[in-house]
Amino acid sequence: MIEPIRLSFEVECALDHAFEVWTSGISQWWPADHTVSGEHGLTVVLEGRQGGRIFERSSSGEVHVWGEVIIWEPPTRLAYTWHLKRSVAEATEVDIRFQAASEQTTRVEIEHRGWERLGNEGEPWRDRNRGGWATLLPHYVTAATVDPST
Repeated sequence: MIEPIRLSFEVECALDHAFEVWTSGISQWWPADHTVSGEHGLTVVLEGRQGGRIFERSSSGEVHVWGEVIIWEPPTRLAYTWHLKRSVAEATEVDIRFQAASEQTTRVEIEHRGWERLGNEGEPWRDRNRGGWATLLPHYVTAATVDPST
């Protein structure tokens, strides 16, 4: 077994808001350099239901599917298969849990697992994804943080 990536952090917003920003608001914060096309102005969609797709749609209408929702428990848990830039047969799994730390603070815990499906490429791909998470998550935190002065 290849050790999963495990991440946890807090964001300054209520639980419902944290979940909503990750799911229905994903296109507002997901950066173009973390997509298949890399195109600015594309739309990222996470269909909010079990069996829903996660995909990008370019301005020309081209669609690249990244994964499928396998657990949908708003506002506390979301899990999906993940095969961005890989085949569906090589999909890993991302499991995200949202927990209220206080009325206006949410703890987010992520486990990205299933690297053994990639055979010899599992550990290098996991390590590459660890770097991807490090550059992706600040976008989410910024989008989810509620400014008390507004």
